[in-house]
Amino acid sequence: MHLPIVPNLAAAARNWSVESQQVSRRNAMLASTQCAQRRAERQEVADYFAIQQTSQRSASTPNDAPVRAAQR
Repeated sequence: MHLPIVPNLAAAARNWSVESQQVSRRNAMLASTQCAQRRAERQEVADYFAIQQTSQRSASTPNDAPVRAAQR
């Protein structure tokens, strides 16, 4: 009686560690890419709010405010 399943199981056991590591590496690369994208998006939002805050400050300060003469 010949059991073709046994060689397949042996091959699967031999290849399991390599395949597992490859899947883990791929998952880590995907996670790293997503983290980098989220970091870039957070920076864009922070930059936008910084620009908005600067614009609001400059708009609330009149440019033609009187300048005090230096006291002697």
